[in-house]
Amino acid sequence: MPETIAVAMSGGVDSSTVAALLKREGHNLIGLTLQLWDQRRLAGHEGMPEAVQGRCCSIDDVYDARRVAEQLGIPYYVVNHQRRFEQDVVQPFVNEYLNGRTPIPCTLCNNHLKFDQLLTTARQIGATKVATGHYARVEFDETADNHCGRWLLKRPADTAKDQSYFLFGLTQDQLAHSLFPLGGMVKPDVRALAESENLRVAHKPDSQEICFIPGGDYKTFLAAYLDEQGREMPATAGDLVTPDGEVLGSHDGIHHFTVGQKKGVQQRLHSHHATPFYVLGIEPAKNRVVIGEESLLHQRSATADRLNWISIAELREPMRVLAKIRHRHEPAPAIIRPLGDSQVQIEFDEPQRAVTPGQAALFFDGENVVGGGWLR
Repeated sequence: MPETIAVAMSGGVDSSTVAALLKREGHNLIGLTLQLWDQRRLAGHEGMPEAVQGRCCSIDDVYDARRVAEQLGIPYYVVNHQRRFEQDVVQPFVNEYLNGRTPIPCTLCNNHLKFDQLLTTARQIGATKVATGHYARVEFDETADNHCGRWLLKRPADTAKDQSYFLFGLTQDQLAHSLFPLGGMVKPDVRALAESENLRVAHKPDSQEICFIPGGDYKTFLAAYLDEQGREMPATAGDLVTPDGEVLGSHDGIHHFTVGQKKGVQQRLHSHHATPFYVLGIEPAKNRVVIGEESLLHQRSATADRLNWISIAELREPMRVLAKIRHRHEPAPAIIRPLGDSQVQIEFDEPQRAVTPGQAALFFDGENVVGGGWLR
């Protein structure tokens, strides 16, 4: 039956195709774009570009989204949430890096802002659901939770575009009112459909960057943002040490490093070492960066907290899953065990490379997302 659906329109081919699909099905649509970050902000700060174009959530994207909405004949609104975005995404991103962790702003944005605010806005304007261009699937399982039923988040048909990693924090209510029409499609077919509908964005390249960090240069962004805020970069210079505590070199700030990093380590050593060294861990309390050979990057266990369960109400006993610890990580066989204080222990069948604090850990049971949390 036709519904009134709010479509989250980013100005890209995916969300535009979603709008075209739902329009073809006869639904009443309202296009919404969340204005999250002023791309002119920080322009002119040292190392930052004077102007930013063609990136996720840019003014260009808003223009493209508006034109597609006009082409489809649907009402369109831009909703300003810049203050909330800075509070819930940008500031935690900055603080995490300054504390030696490697955050994922896109997951924070989905979990704490996009779906929360999109649903609120959708309900205010009379829409029953929100549709996005994410590659994932959602369905209701009547047999789950002692036949009370649960909404499931599932991997998409196009596993190369799987975006479930960025959606693990969605609640049951959010999943119940979310539509992912591209979940059963592959990207080439999405572009072909967009072309058949004569959408102006049919051949627009996908954005690969974090929307508020030009060129992915987070170090320059950190310096510019702190300067704008009247804050000084924390003094976190310290030692490069082996796992046994032997000092091999020095560094000028822990925010320059992430687990698994090789670049820039060798040049900071006090003496020449033929064997390449990698970042094994960061100790912010001591401003130390632990380095060692690549073989030491692999570990069998990890801990995650701030959990959100999707296919189950809670984890009461050990469960065999496939665990994904980075967006581009191939899910690995593991057992998750409940710990106190809303934590789980992840025990991998085989050691995994560069388990990084601040990244998300996602747990699959087949194609279903069991849940996820944040690596400690």
